[in-house]
Amino acid sequence: GGVASDTVTASSINPYPITPHDTDPLPVVPKAIYVGTGGDVVLRGIGSDEDVTFRNVPSGLDLMVRASHVRATGTTAGDLVALA
Repeated sequence: GGVASDTVTASSINPYPITPHDTDPLPVVPKAIYVGTGGDVVLRGIGSDEDVTFRNVPSGLDLMVRASHVRATGTTAGDLVALA
């Protein structure tokens, strides 16, 4: 079978680990970001000109944000997986 249409609400078909970086964009814009180990996540949404900090994100949460960047500076959460 083929892949059904890939919409924002469809399941991830290309998950990949995120290595936060202060300047490099994510290689593929994810539908959400899975936070394996809780903490703060600093990111930029694809429609924004500014970074935003999600504070005290619990382990095991899916951040439902389409991000272009996840910054190393300020991000204390770990084991991040892009759900693309």
